[in-house]
Amino acid sequence: MDTDDEFRIDAPHRELLDQILDKWSLSVLNELCERPCRFNELRRAIPQVTQKSLTATLRRLERNGVIEREVVSTRPVAVRYRITPLGKTLRHPVDVLLAWASQNMPAIEHARKGFDVQQEGAGLP
Repeated sequence: MDTDDEFRIDAPHRELLDQILDKWSLSVLNELCERPCRFNELRRAIPQVTQKSLTATLRRLERNGVIEREVVSTRPVAVRYRITPLGKTLRHPVDVLLAWASQNMPAIEHARKGFDVQQEGAGLP
């Protein structure tokens, strides 16, 4: 492979991927791909996430331009989150990764079991 064709994973790439591919970000993006949501709607849709983690996730995604926050002038004032056009471009690559994981899960489970047995036999945790 020519060196110009190789992917380089530099610090900015790692930081971005860490911020948009973590478990809460993927769950939030999945919800927002369907429709805009208010904070509490997201909390109900992702019951395992804490308020603090959801707030941090939403801020990271907003900072990266993947979602936008809209203040709705209702009484009381509400905040709604929606995916941006940039965020919508993530759908295909994430779907490809999920398809890869689904297709390869039996081989991955087999490898995990073999590894665990080997670790137990060697007396390692």
